[in-house]
Amino acid sequence: MTLSEAVPAPPPALAAATMCEALMTTAALRPDQVALRSPDDSFSLTFAQLLRRLAATASLLHDRGLRKGDALGLMMLNRPEFHVVDAAAMLLGATPFSLYNTSPAEQIAFVMGDAGNRIVVAERRFVDLVRQAAGDGVQVVELGELEGGDEDFDLEPHWRAVAPEDLLTLIYTSGTTGPPKGVELTHANMLAELRAMHAAVPLEGGGRWVSFLPSAHVADRWGSHYASLMTYGHTVTPVADPTQLFAVVAQVRPTAFGGVPRVWEKLKAALEASGAAALPQDQLRARLGLDEARWLAVGAAPTPADVLEFFAERGMPICEVWGMSETSCIVTTNRPGATRLGSVGQPVDGMELWIADDGELLVRGPLVMAGYRNRPDLTAQAVDADGWLHTGDVGRIDDDGYVWIVDRKKELIINAAGKNMSPANIEALLKGSGPLIGQACVVGDRRAYIVALLVLDPDTAAGLDPTDPDVVARVQEEVDAANAHLARVEQVKRFRVLSAEWLPGGDELTPTMKLKRRPIAEKYAGEIDALYA
Repeated sequence: MTLSEAVPAPPPALAAATMCEALMTTAALRPDQVALRSPDDSFSLTFAQLLRRLAATASLLHDRGLRKGDALGLMMLNRPEFHVVDAAAMLLGATPFSLYNTSPAEQIAFVMGDAGNRIVVAERRFVDLVRQAAGDGVQVVELGELEGGDEDFDLEPHWRAVAPEDLLTLIYTSGTTGPPKGVELTHANMLAELRAMHAAVPLEGGGRWVSFLPSAHVADRWGSHYASLMTYGHTVTPVADPTQLFAVVAQVRPTAFGGVPRVWEKLKAALEASGAAALPQDQLRARLGLDEARWLAVGAAPTPADVLEFFAERGMPICEVWGMSETSCIVTTNRPGATRLGSVGQPVDGMELWIADDGELLVRGPLVMAGYRNRPDLTAQAVDADGWLHTGDVGRIDDDGYVWIVDRKKELIINAAGKNMSPANIEALLKGSGPLIGQACVVGDRRAYIVALLVLDPDTAAGLDPTDPDVVARVQEEVDAANAHLARVEQVKRFRVLSAEWLPGGDELTPTMKLKRRPIAEKYAGEIDALYA
């Protein structure tokens, strides 16, 4: 699982000025290789066929009014057609972006309103939801309506008009407070990411990749779409059903594979439960389909040390990485053969890192976003006048240049699957869903799901017993009401109604009524652990 002595040369696509040029370069070099396929091969396109399909799809999008600089919303599961529609829009000079398919209508409506897209493409299962969210000025196009089209549509003048500083995509990420923010990434941003990562972890082109993380997540957009398909010319196999992930991995035998911590945690548990963990190294790797993977990675949330040790002991060392939507994906990575467990590795080429006086990790360089869409105020807060992005993470850098993430300065929750969530948003909904919930503190960082500690309102719930089943049932109704306005991963799965009242200036609240999250976590550790039992 280490890189061979012969370091692969950079793929020609890395010399491109835009991702449009990168895709055209890669497709021209590999016309007969399969570019996209479904696990059962009911869908399969070579790169030559892909170019014709892109022209046809672009002709239909162009007929509907999509032009250079326009945003295009996409609402799909992981399927080959996502890559087709996204790339066709990109080649027209548009800015395609993905919506989380677990989001409720009101979140979808906000994101589309912020993005300003006049067209959204959705697969059939999401059409009704998207229509509910779309305004009068938004065309909702069912995926099947993009079949056919003109394969002779001339894309060249469109993609050649795209400049490096033009927007490539939007990544919507939650802040600690308020609604999602649209991270604007340019063609130059992504090419800088691709070049830096190849220098850090040089891989061969023409390999195999499995796409399973949401396309709205910067990790899948970078790994599956821009790196694998457009730059390395890998055969990309999307997996729509997460329960089938490792069945597809065993079939595909990817040449590189990365996932969020939860993926590796679940795999470890399955191997231990089945007894397969005791198999010899080579036999286990072959059984999993990871015997040809030259790079295994994990990121988006902290990974438990025992998980990293488990796979390292079995000849599958996982390289932990760190990055943000605001940094085009990866800023630091462990290198194969030089991993340091517990660290997130060393910076990639071109990026400067600095630890501020308060311990916050700052980064600067070509990977830093163009800004937050429509929010110059928030952009100025995140990126200072000297170009340093304030990450909100507290870190340290050791003498060998390895970066260690110590804590998070910001209050963002990142669950075990790598999903970013704003606890303040969830708590506000809980407190606003009815008369009983007076205070709420949600927990879920590095965890599989969200739980909540709740305190009854001292006025409207005066005299009620928080242990009374009837009272708990009424609180459950308020939690259910809040959950109805949240994406599935944000929903509160379990809660505990506490007997103590939380007072300003006490153990749980500041004098201005802000939650003291760390003291709460320490004081109520037993109750929290019980909610995850």
